[in-house]
Amino acid sequence: MPFPNPHPTLAQALSARGYLEPTPVQAAILEAPEGADMLVSAQTGSGKTVAFGLAAASTLLGEAARFGRAEAPLALIIAPTRELALQVSRELEWLYAPAEARVVTCVGGMDARREQRALSAGAHIVVGTPGRLRDHIERGNLDLGALKVVVLDEADEMLDLGFREDLEEILDSTPPERRTLLFSATIARDIATLARRYQREAVRIDTTRRDQPHGDIEYRVLRVAPTEVELAVVNVLRFFESPGALIFCATREAVRHLNGALRERGFNTVALSGELSQKERADALQALRDGHARACVATDVAARGLDLPDLGLVIHADLPQNKAALLHRSGRTGRAGRKGVSVLLVPYTRRRKAEMLLASAGVQANWSGPPQADEIRRRDQERLLDDPMLQNPVSVDELELARRLLADRPPETVAAALIRLYRSRLPEPEDLLEDIRDQRPPRETERREKAPRYDPMAADGDGAWFRLPIGRAKGADPKWLIPLICRAGHVTKKDIGAIRIFDRETKFEIAREVEDRFREAIKAPPPEGGMRIEPAGAPSPEARFDRKPRKGPPPGDRPKGGKPGGPKRERRSNASSKR
Repeated sequence: MPFPNPHPTLAQALSARGYLEPTPVQAAILEAPEGADMLVSAQTGSGKTVAFGLAAASTLLGEAARFGRAEAPLALIIAPTRELALQVSRELEWLYAPAEARVVTCVGGMDARREQRALSAGAHIVVGTPGRLRDHIERGNLDLGALKVVVLDEADEMLDLGFREDLEEILDSTPPERRTLLFSATIARDIATLARRYQREAVRIDTTRRDQPHGDIEYRVLRVAPTEVELAVVNVLRFFESPGALIFCATREAVRHLNGALRERGFNTVALSGELSQKERADALQALRDGHARACVATDVAARGLDLPDLGLVIHADLPQNKAALLHRSGRTGRAGRKGVSVLLVPYTRRRKAEMLLASAGVQANWSGPPQADEIRRRDQERLLDDPMLQNPVSVDELELARRLLADRPPETVAAALIRLYRSRLPEPEDLLEDIRDQRPPRETERREKAPRYDPMAADGDGAWFRLPIGRAKGADPKWLIPLICRAGHVTKKDIGAIRIFDRETKFEIAREVEDRFREAIKAPPPEGGMRIEPAGAPSPEARFDRKPRKGPPPGDRPKGGKPGGPKRERRSNASSKR
């Protein structure tokens, strides 16, 4: 379906850019009554920028093919973050290029004096963030008296970031007859209140697909050992080989650590977190757009408003805090009709939280173990055989060199060299624990089975005892506890003696000859989401599981003649005592 009734000047830009048919939100907006205010809810990455650019054209240009002399701005677009504002500015520049529009961007972190000079020179369209726009208005640098159109892009996110007061001051400074186009992922109560105050009989447009809210995103949940999250990130990147990937961590420190670990293994990655300067952030994003970096490790705050090309993969190295964070993170991929994959790495100990998170977001995910090294190597073979370089036409120079190579060497030798060259640019996959602890689907769909465990009456040696704060109640299992202990304490499997798994904790024995080394190793803080190992006393031979604490005082502290139940008021109810 072609674009319905776009402005002729903008139709030229669409054709030159290769836009043949509109996205659902673009079609819905162009079919709305001309000149009306709009309240639009649409998914992230649905083509909103082009949509409101097309919608505003009739108001800004009328019947004219080009803008006149740039003076006070005619259109104001407000976005929540620097990155999103810069992205919107770039989109509007090519869309309005045939109309000779002058677009000025005003965002925090940039040179305010340069922005002031640009505004003084005149602008047709101004794009900015709330705080910087308000600052220019208060300083008299930005005159909104001639404004015809105001666009609030991702209004829900601006309210979440605390920009309500800034937005209200900006909107109060605009002419009352202006058009207001408000875009939001959801129309919550505060968005509806804002719309009622600043819009006139707005046309409501809803292109979100609530029955299929994540149709362009495939969700996968990978169960991993608590100490293997970093290794799992490596294998996920290698398994999917996406041209662009975004990896989310919970903290700045986690971003620094994971980015360093990936670069050490040979991945071209960049980091984004709130501590970076604007130049560092801009350089990182440019490296991703140019293809010099393949993946970005970021915190939630740093990744707001990002729209990166060829971003086919999102990895949640740390679980999102809530439903909104999950959907916002995942929404960085699967944009504008392209498919994407969102991978959640879930330690065994956090499975229940992941299930509740997905259920609250209405997301159906495929559960499995992490990609294994052999599986990745098989994929590498398939990718090599299908590589376009083996299908592309061969030049005369290349053919001549190929004949010279084959004249002195067997074909198998040349082919083997090609394979080595291909593999040399690929980081090695990691050997991870097999997904043998938990093969069942989420607990909502199948009855839970008991996991196998060591016999707690196994014979003990004369080693030192330690404890982990996880037990049978949370699925503790030697199959993944043993590798965890080995990595945390720098020991091997043969150094671990008896293991006793109780309801809420696990005690294990370490050989005396490695005890000092083990104690020194476990002093280091555990990784994000990991568990701390502590010294412990040896469990009694008859102990099979944790017992609930007694209500009364310990046996040695009972008054003479006292009963095990303690004072009378702490005894069980009559109904219980009669059983």
